[in-house]
Amino acid sequence: MQRAQGRALELSDPARPIFLFSDPFNFLTPVFGRSISMIKGAAAFLPGFSQYNLTMSRRFIYSPPVVPILLVLNTAAFVLLLSVPGPMLQNFALWPMGLPEQVVFDDFAPRFQLWQLVSYSFLHGGLFHIFINMYVLWMFGTRIELQWGSKAFVIYYFVCVIGAGLVQLIVTSMAASTGEIYPTVGASGGVFGLLLAFALTFPEERLMLLFPPVILKAKWAALIFAGIELLAGVTGTLEGIAHFAHLGGMLFGFLLLWYWSKHPLKRG
Repeated sequence: MQRAQGRALELSDPARPIFLFSDPFNFLTPVFGRSISMIKGAAAFLPGFSQYNLTMSRRFIYSPPVVPILLVLNTAAFVLLLSVPGPMLQNFALWPMGLPEQVVFDDFAPRFQLWQLVSYSFLHGGLFHIFINMYVLWMFGTRIELQWGSKAFVIYYFVCVIGAGLVQLIVTSMAASTGEIYPTVGASGGVFGLLLAFALTFPEERLMLLFPPVILKAKWAALIFAGIELLAGVTGTLEGIAHFAHLGGMLFGFLLLWYWSKHPLKRG
C-alpha cells in the first residue's frame, strides 16, 4: 500500500518448501521440451516458489474463482487510473476525514467517502506497486481460497482491506490536521492480512524471500514483516508507505480469525 503523492493441502513433509500448484508446465513439455525445463528451473528461484519440489496433485492447476477476479479488477482499475488519474484519485482513493472545502489537491477538492474504504485497495501507485501486490495476492490468496473456500476468503480479504483502511484513515486524518494531506491507495492491507492467514494456516511451510534471498518458515516470515512494519511506522522511516495500514490489515485479519474460532463460519 502506498500513499499517492501529487480444501487443505496434505503435506507429507511440511518442512520442504513447495510450489503453489501442481506442476503447471507438464502439459507444455511435449511441445516445448527443453525450454520448459529451463523455465521451471528459473521459476524455482522466484520468491515463494520452491527449487526442490515443483509437483503436487493436479487439482491445484485449477485456480479458484475469486483471486483471478480480484487480479482482473485491480488491473482494470490501474489502467483507468493511468487514463483518467484525476477523477479516479478524487473519487476512489482513500482521503482523510474532515478536509476543509478550500483544500485543493491536483486541481480538485478531495473528500472522504464511505466507499473509499474498499475502492482504495483497487488503485496502485505504479507498475512495481501493483505487480508486487498482485503477485503476493495470487501466491497466498490462491492457497487460502483453496483451503478455506471462496466465501470465507472473500469475507476475510475485505475485512482486512476495510480494517487497514480504517487504521489508515485515523493516521491520515491526524496528519491532515497538521496540514499534511495525501490519499492512500493499494491492496497491501489485504495482502498483509493474507500473509497472516497463510502463516497461521501453513505455519511450517517454507517461503523463499526476495530481499534477502533466504528461506523462512511462513510463521517467522509473518512475524518479521510485522516487526519491520511496526518499526518503520513508529520511526517514520520508509516514507510514502502506509505501514500502519499494513499492520491494520493483519490486526483485523487476526481478530476475524479469532471470532471464527469461537463462531465458525458456515460454508456455502
